[in-house]
Amino acid sequence: MDGERLLSFCSNDYLGLANDARVLAAFKQGAERFGVGSGASHLVSGHGVAHHALEEELAAFVGTPRALLFSTGYMANLGVVSALLGRGDTAFEDKLNHASLIDAARLSGAAVKRYRHLDAARLKTLMETAQGEKLVLTDGVFSMDGDVAPLASLMELTRAHDARLLVDDAHGLGVLGEGGRGTFEHCGCQLEPAVILLGTLGKAFGTFGAFIAGDDDLIEFLIQSARSYVYTTALPPAVAEATRASLRIVQDEGWRRAALQERIAQFRRGAAQLGFKLLDSQTPIQPLILGDAGVAVQVSEALRQRGILVPAIRPPTVPAGGARLRISFCALHSVQHVERLLEALAVATPARA
Repeated sequence: MDGERLLSFCSNDYLGLANDARVLAAFKQGAERFGVGSGASHLVSGHGVAHHALEEELAAFVGTPRALLFSTGYMANLGVVSALLGRGDTAFEDKLNHASLIDAARLSGAAVKRYRHLDAARLKTLMETAQGEKLVLTDGVFSMDGDVAPLASLMELTRAHDARLLVDDAHGLGVLGEGGRGTFEHCGCQLEPAVILLGTLGKAFGTFGAFIAGDDDLIEFLIQSARSYVYTTALPPAVAEATRASLRIVQDEGWRRAALQERIAQFRRGAAQLGFKLLDSQTPIQPLILGDAGVAVQVSEALRQRGILVPAIRPPTVPAGGARLRISFCALHSVQHVERLLEALAVATPARA
């Protein structure tokens, strides 16, 4: 950055696939075969064999009958929620949900009821008096705290109240579970017909785009009704080809998840020895809460002066008083990289959080 060479601890490229030679080769071959753009929306002429193959492979990976590609995760959430809900219906939101889930519910016209973070008991109370179609929306792994949604409890509530559950597993897929299938595998939960899974491709998969996975009826309905799918240019087919290559690596190279967990554990041990208090996260997202936004900026700058890149996260991205360093890890970080981070934090942080 600006001529400086920095060690990054802020990327969502959790498995280190964004620059993998095999993914790059697949992208180049896709561009040579299909060109650099799709040229139209999916329903006109933009949907090709690369998209179709990727959708089938993603569905098989997560264990659903169908999957549907979207250009971004934000667009996927907007499209699904606005297609499923309208006036007279109810959306239920964890208070720490990603902005795309919050915006999707607001734009749908449905009543929006937000429950305390991870509080399934409060959600149950809200659902008991809700009207119309009911949709529970939650992150799988919460992007700023790194903790995991209580999927078993949420699925039980949706079954009891004839509701659907939409899980945005942007930060779980590829990372959690023995096979990298995300938060559902991590929690020991099976996807059911009333469950809608959103996965993004720009994090652990190292490429770009997103998909919705679910049953046949859901996918057919979205193809006809999700405006952010119907009225936008399809993902470049070369990106789909690159993602097919990264998906194979995610499935074949479990050592990446193992290495990632080792670096997370190393950091948490070292941070505890230094007196830092971390949030309860076993995911690559390790927030160091500093409280004051000014302090967070100062610590971030002090780290940069020591060659480490961790931007400060401040309100309104996080609640007031919750300014932090959102430290994130990659499978390609080494033991020495984490040691260097810990040494820099020990010097750069004025007081233990």
